[in-house]
Amino acid sequence: MEHIDRTPGVQLSESEAAAEARRIIEGLYRPEPAPEPIPTSYRDTSPNTPTAAAPVAQEGRPPMSQRATDLSGLMLAGSVASLSVGGATSLVLYTLGQVDPVTLAVGAAGPVALVLAVGSLIRSAGRAKADAHTEHHHHYNGTVRQETTNVSSTTKGLFAKNRNDVR
Repeated sequence: MEHIDRTPGVQLSESEAAAEARRIIEGLYRPEPAPEPIPTSYRDTSPNTPTAAAPVAQEGRPPMSQRATDLSGLMLAGSVASLSVGGATSLVLYTLGQVDPVTLAVGAAGPVALVLAVGSLIRSAGRAKADAHTEHHHHYNGTVRQETTNVSSTTKGLFAKNRNDVR
């Protein structure tokens, strides 16, 4: 059966309408051929052409080793942490603006001394944790000779010289 072209506004005769209906119904029950499978991958087998282009710097952070990247992040974090110390110092100096220079120096050194004290406390706590068990036992067989040498000297001045002759 052939397809009947239908122009808009033109009526089909009864025989033409029946033929068109039969063609449409038969087309619905006719099995269609299986579609060709759609490829999911592609391998380019053409040989690679070498390029001699120089490396180009990319935007953002420059390429660094892992250690350098870690240290860079640590420095960024430290700079953010120093912001609070600088802000505290600025606030103290602003409030002490009409005071003599000695009071200003004490006021400026206060936040820094606080940060150093907290750092020292944390460091000593870390050492105390590491040295939690420092008891040593030495077992000797035979005679033991123990010598102790005490050297005391008085050094004065910026370029002091120490001579410790321990024998």
